[in-house]
Amino acid sequence: MSSDKNYFVHESSYVDEGCEIGNNVKVWHFSHIMPKCKVGDGTNIGQNVVVSPGVVLGKNVKVQNNVSIYEGVICEDDVFLGPSMVFTNVINPRSAVTRKHEYKTTLVKRGASIGANATIVCGNEIGEFSFIGAGAVVTKAVPAYALMVGNPARQKGWMSEFGHRLEFDQNNIAVCPESKQEYLLENNKVKRIK
Repeated sequence: MSSDKNYFVHESSYVDEGCEIGNNVKVWHFSHIMPKCKVGDGTNIGQNVVVSPGVVLGKNVKVQNNVSIYEGVICEDDVFLGPSMVFTNVINPRSAVTRKHEYKTTLVKRGASIGANATIVCGNEIGEFSFIGAGAVVTKAVPAYALMVGNPARQKGWMSEFGHRLEFDQNNIAVCPESKQEYLLENNKVKRIK
């Protein structure tokens, strides 16, 4: 644990030696940050959270209560992990079979939001600014800006960087009602154009 950083850890929580903890990080009640983790500036880790060895959390990540972030998970900046959402790290777990050498990487790209009680099956990439609805079960890669719901999760639309549903016109242009940013839908991919 770096002693030259400015961060808060509740007295009921543990941050193991060998972690890199950024400035203005908050670790709340009954949480455990394990060795070799990297936690970026401004990240907030809620109550009863476990961050396994080697996990990387970017800047300004919001981890809500009761989340376990297993080895192999990488969250880029500005990711939101909703209450009790679940990551996995092995495709075919068995109690009697050790599969630590088979852990798969799950990459959550910048600005993505994962809703409460959602499950992310390992080995998938969650695209930037995508929005995973509460209770969704993600079993495949998620495109940038996609809105995913259900079990298994299916795409039901597109979301802006501000978390608003995008409605595309006949020219495949949508405008976020809050930010006024413009988005283009082309070849079933969305990109911000203004």
